Parts: sequence; structure tokens; C-alpha cells
Amino acid sequence: MPHTRRSGGWTRREFLAALPASVVVAACRRRPYAQSDFKVPARSAVGLFSAPSYDVDLADVVGRGIRELQFDVKGRSILLKPNLVEYAVDHAINTHPLLVAGAATAFLHAGAREVVVGEGPGHRRDIEYLLASTGLGDHLRESKLRFVDLNHDDVRVVRLRSQFTGFGDLALPAEVLKADLVVSMPKLKTHHWTAMTASMKNLFGVVPGAVYGWPKNPLHFHGIENSILDLMATVRPAFTIVDAIVAMEGDGPIMGQPRRMGFVAMGTDLVAVDATCARVIGLDPRKIGYLDSVSDFLGNLDARRIDQRGEPTARYATRFEVLDAFKGLRLEGGG
Repeated sequence: MPHTRRSGGWTRREFLAALPASVVVAACRRRPYAQSDFKVPARSAVGLFSAPSYDVDLADVVGRGIRELQFDVKGRSILLKPNLVEYAVDHAINTHPLLVAGAATAFLHAGAREVVVGEGPGHRRDIEYLLASTGLGDHLRESKLRFVDLNHDDVRVVRLRSQFTGFGDLALPAEVLKADLVVSMPKLKTHHWTAMTASMKNLFGVVPGAVYGWPKNPLHFHGIENSILDLMATVRPAFTIVDAIVAMEGDGPIMGQPRRMGFVAMGTDLVAVDATCARVIGLDPRKIGYLDSVSDFLGNLDARRIDQRGEPTARYATRFEVLDAFKGLRLEGGG
């Protein structure tokens, strides 16, 4: 690019000025990922930890997961990436603020140097409204946690480590790139485009709306599942904490119905965690396109290579309502 990059990255204004040229160049550089850049673990541990309601000590629940899954955070800076989409009374749309606050407390007790919370909603542009209406803002202030609006953070252009979309390069928030560890904190939901949304789909919120618009339209134009794969390969979250205390079924991620499940899912292998969540709600992860594809190079999908921690999956196994288009994705014998 003809523009000079500062050592600290570009501001949004600088990047927007350079965007047309970068888009043209990226469109010509589509290529598959290099297998040598990735390694699927021999085995992956996934924990399902009981949390009957949001009134329990969620710092204790997350702390148990950190210990049992042997996730070392000592001296590290952590970015928690919850799912904030929209607010509606009595709808299980967003990651619950008590789980976010509990996770932050647990990581600090485990020795993390710093915990920051960041999100870039793709639906509602007014982040102050979301922070106030969901109650997350109050909890962040009480816990003295810093929040970063990832839609409007300064950006740096990075080379994607896979080329499913054909973007080549992508602008990502500086706060995401400087964190030692990114932790995805989604709400478990069915989804009207991808069948299910959990740890990996949650990464759409790290793509800055101030650069790519709302609702992150270039990601849709280049394929939602392709975008999930490129973001996973590049951001490489180190851990996930899935809010399935109250999940959502039906026409998610906004219009579905709450479904009380009573657990929190955790793990360092996001593929294995999402595959386990899919099985719990009655979907076959092999039939979910992006999950099947990402298992080739980033994580374990096969239940035989997943070691269960906490509670057995059978305790929570059920069948979520899904749109008619996704009924063929159900596990055999699931109706």
C-alpha cells in the first residue's frame, strides 16, 4: 500500500483512506491456508459446569473450569469478548453480564495481569445503549473493568492466516491484537443463517463496524461460514466460556425463545467446545458446514477425541427447536 504505517497501527481514518486499494489487492490473492501453520491437538478437553441460574457464584464456576482445563493465565493480559447484539426484555440474546463479571474475577484470581472487555456489535450501533440496557456497564464499573468498543477502536491491517473469503488482509482492532489471550464468551443460540452460533461465530464482533459497516456486510458478501473460518484462523482465541445457563432456540440470534439449560461450557479448543454444544442441543456438528471445515485444521470435532470434564453431556442433552431449513442437521434419532 502507498500509505505509511505508524508503529502503533493505523487510526480508522487512515485505514478508510487506504481501503479501496487494499480491497482490490486482496481480491486477487485468494489462496488456501498452509497446513504447516496449524496443528490439531491429539485430544481436547471440554468442560460442562453446572450453573442452574445467574445467581450462583459464577466466578467460582469459571474458576473451576480454569483449573480443571489447566488454562494458565498468570501474568497475561486477557480480552473477554462477550456477545452483545440487541436488547429485549425477557429474551436470551446477550451473554449475561454476571457471567462476564464472574469470568473477569476468576481470571484475575488465577493471576491474569489485566482483564479488558471488548465487543463490536453488528446489529445495534449504539454501544452505550447496550451497556446500559443489559446492565453490563454497571457491572463493569463495579468491577473496575475497562470496556473497549471494538467497532471504533484504532485498527491494524493483518494478513489473514487462511483465505476462505479471499479478503487477503483484514483490519482488526488494536485492542484485540495486543491482548495476550482472547477469550470468546458467546451465548449459545440457534441461528437463522448458520444453524448454531457459539464460540466461533461470536468472532464477528471483533470486525470493526466503523470500517466494514453494519451488519458487517463484507463478511456476509464473502460468505458467513468462510468469514468464521478466516477469523478463527487469524484471531486464534485461546479459550471460550459459553453462556448456556439460559440459551436461545428457534429463530436466533435475536428472535428465538429462551431455553434454560443450566450450564457453562469451557475449553481451549473452540472447535471441540462448539461441537459438544451442538451435540447437546441435538445437532450433528459434521452437518454444520463451518464446524466440519474448521475441524480439518484447527480443532477436534470427533467425540472420541474429546475428553469430558465437569458434568457428562447426557445430563444436558436435549433437542432445540430449529428453523425448518436446519431440521436435516439433527443427530440421527433426534427426530
